[in-house]
Amino acid sequence: MTASSTYQWFTSSYSGGSGTECVECARVGDRTLVCDSKRDREPVISVQAQAWLAFTDALKRGDLEVR
Repeated sequence: MTASSTYQWFTSSYSGGSGTECVECARVGDRTLVCDSKRDREPVISVQAQAWLAFTDALKRGDLEVR
């Protein structure tokens, strides 16, 4: 999937402040687009919005190991 500049991208709250972990997301319909902003938003993965919400909720609860 190709990233579009027409999407409203935002930096994930899980991105590091040092600029080394730059995850950006955009909501498009029932999907969430995810990319590494250091790579000019290419490649982009597309995830069902509900699956992305479950993933981020699991991170917030500490259910997943973050490396």
